[in-house]
Amino acid sequence: MTSDDALPEAPTSAPARYPRPTVGLDEAEWVWRHLGVEALRPDGKPETVRLAVIAGLTRATGARYGDLLRVRVEDLDLGPAGAAGRGRVAGERASVEGRVLVRHGKHRTLRRHRLPSDVLVVLRHWMTVREELAAELEGSVPRALLLTVHHTHDNGTTVASGLPITRQGLVLSWRRFVLRTNARFGAARPPLPTRFEQVRRAWCDAGVPDLGTEVAEVLPASSDAQE
Repeated sequence: MTSDDALPEAPTSAPARYPRPTVGLDEAEWVWRHLGVEALRPDGKPETVRLAVIAGLTRATGARYGDLLRVRVEDLDLGPAGAAGRGRVAGERASVEGRVLVRHGKHRTLRRHRLPSDVLVVLRHWMTVREELAAELEGSVPRALLLTVHHTHDNGTTVASGLPITRQGLVLSWRRFVLRTNARFGAARPPLPTRFEQVRRAWCDAGVPDLGTEVAEVLPASSDAQE
């Protein structure tokens, strides 16, 4: 068989693409600005504040829902008390930065990311809100950063607010925000996507998130360890 008769090489398979269209960067930035402003209003709802935290952390770290659900309060370094208040959401940034530890992906790769001052403003506000949400709970406040903001029902049982939220809870919260926002603005602007992942990918594709630095996980000492 001559070289001309050789079988053609099989084409290499292209990487799987996300099945839904990603929004433009301008649209993703609008989401962050809108949520950040609405969250800091005197009458801002706790759910809006939580959504602003999710958008801010995603924009800063590229984290997915599962990664954010693993973030604990002790993973945050919000900088000196009161310093973040000098920043502005999606506006001119002060020099103050914070840090957050995020466990990425199924391998829980731990990375430390920088947090800009506008995200710190929203996070500090959320820390106050989450304490109020968990006030009715018995015992200590959950360590998870993201908590439920409504009393919910699970198989006929009323579940108090202030408990760690689930992935499904985040999905439903984003959908409620999309429905409200699309109804509010109508034809004045393009409708928001039904999946937050379509917004997250816009930031990641544009290189907005801080890639962070990989760090080693420090496991807590065993309670029965010998001294």
